[in-house]
Amino acid sequence: MELISEEDHIDFTIDENDSIDGAKKIVSKLRPTWSYDQLQYKIFTNGITNKLIGIYLPDRYDEMVLVRIYGNKTDLLIDRKDEIRNIKIMNKAGYTHSLYATFNNGLAYEFLPGEILTPETVKKPEIYCLVAKRLAQMHRLCPEECLPKFDGFSGSKEPVIWKKIERFMELMPKKFDDSIKQSRFKKFIKPYKVLADEYKLLKNHLTQLDSPIVYAHNDLLLANILYDKENHTVTFIDFEYSGFNYQAFDIANHFAEFAGVEEIDYSQYPDETYQRSWLRIYLQAYKQSSNVSEDEVTVLFKQINKFVLLAHFLWGCWALIQYEHSTIDFDFLNFAATRFNEYFKRRGSLERD
Repeated sequence: MELISEEDHIDFTIDENDSIDGAKKIVSKLRPTWSYDQLQYKIFTNGITNKLIGIYLPDRYDEMVLVRIYGNKTDLLIDRKDEIRNIKIMNKAGYTHSLYATFNNGLAYEFLPGEILTPETVKKPEIYCLVAKRLAQMHRLCPEECLPKFDGFSGSKEPVIWKKIERFMELMPKKFDDSIKQSRFKKFIKPYKVLADEYKLLKNHLTQLDSPIVYAHNDLLLANILYDKENHTVTFIDFEYSGFNYQAFDIANHFAEFAGVEEIDYSQYPDETYQRSWLRIYLQAYKQSSNVSEDEVTVLFKQINKFVLLAHFLWGCWALIQYEHSTIDFDFLNFAATRFNEYFKRRGSLERD
């Protein structure tokens, strides 16, 4: 491999079975003055889609380079060109890390200080205030102004969610050759026709709610938010699914993620008092005005508690695809069942005012 400059592509594929050595080789091209023999690593374990490894020198931890290795077959789920574009847009706006380089099955990018949020920290007023304001700022962004040379943002800005779910429903397995997987699948997941009918119902109802179309994160789980205590700031990361979408979906999806990922607990879903406080802060930042009425908060609150159904449905479909293809040690079938169960539990809210 030739020496490269920042934001170039490295023609190299990291072997999933030797990911640490592969990550070091990537960083050696980005930081040629760093002695390969001295390189240290840290494995981050919060993601269930990709592998993330930090490479650094012993005395320069804060200059760590993060190397993210795409999960098996995740290109079926994610448009990598869009992801790169989204990172560059958010970085140009001053809201996230720099992208150093791409390689054949991943990205290398800047390490930012901070701790990921937890179900406890995300409910602290001094932190959720920052999250609400930052999401409002993202929703106000005009991506074509940040990166005018990039296409994809001219003309009509259609919400990505419908095409995304329809793509997932095409990809998700209807049955499994593996008898054990098939047995679990049949026991815990409703038939495809039932899910297809539910999707039509969701689309019919939610498109009538007139939620604004904004530049959305679309995957704002707690592990995708860094809180820098020293500077009292939050930073969003991982823009694999970002794009234009309904305002209410992006907020609802964030609230749904309070329940966690590995041990999901929907009692953590924020109550009405929390949501209304969060939404007032958000709307003030989104409108750039302190003049936000209780009626405006109520409208958005009601929209969110319908759009949360769409979040559960989306990630239920996503998890079934992962159950078939992912090599990550995670029970994706249980995750899918949990999301669909929560969907059907809350489904009655769709028809309520």
